[in-house]
Amino acid sequence: MDTSKHIGKMLTVGVDLSEVARIEALLNRYGDRFRNRVFTEREQVYCNGRITSLAGRFAIKEAVAKALGTGIGAVLTWKDIEVVNDDRGKPELVLHNQAQTLAHELGLQQWAISLSHTDSLAIGFVVATGSDQI
Repeated sequence: MDTSKHIGKMLTVGVDLSEVARIEALLNRYGDRFRNRVFTEREQVYCNGRITSLAGRFAIKEAVAKALGTGIGAVLTWKDIEVVNDDRGKPELVLHNQAQTLAHELGLQQWAISLSHTDSLAIGFVVATGSDQI
């Protein structure tokens, strides 16, 4: 088997588990201030106030930051990471500003994301791949 085409590839993952009650408490305490700081307009429109959906997007944002090897606030802002949905409802990742720059610097070109939730927990999982030769 020829493995030469696999040499020089980068792979990174990130995962986050968020408590729905925590997101709900932040929304109750800070309202639009929290909502507008963390979620883009498209995310807010799509979620339409559904706390579990917002918690899933929160988890994805944390998971992406972990995959990029940094935290939110240190290098990235919450809105640098956006979860949009295609016509069938499949979540997709859009990186902006510092997140896009950092992904480019790391050679990360393709992202796969998955999110799910129950009434109490939301999970976000991301896999990023690309060339480690920038």
